[in-house]
Amino acid sequence: MEDKDLFENGIVEEGNVSVSITLEDDTVLECVVLNIFSAGEREYIAVMPEDDNDEGTVYLYRYSETADGQPELTNIETDEEYEIVADAFDELLDEEEFEDLLGDEDL
Repeated sequence: MEDKDLFENGIVEEGNVSVSITLEDDTVLECVVLNIFSAGEREYIAVMPEDDNDEGTVYLYRYSETADGQPELTNIETDEEYEIVADAFDELLDEEEFEDLLGDEDL
């Protein structure tokens, strides 16, 4: 049921979860959700623009859901908080790469 709601609201597209984000200059970007993860006592989301042209740009935001279950992204407030979140995301990437290496060797 929840996936159906996301599909009907235009958040899920072709099997990928995407969101629209508005940058400080009012540019709207369609982004693919890479991961939702915890760091400290909060949840965060990592997104990458759909048309990133392989530059590897990743945006990190605080993640929460509204009372009706809609995703809500808010800016990270301080440099200290950003460092904690960026480190946690880097660790996730390292773990995924490590698991990929192990998976390839086991085949």
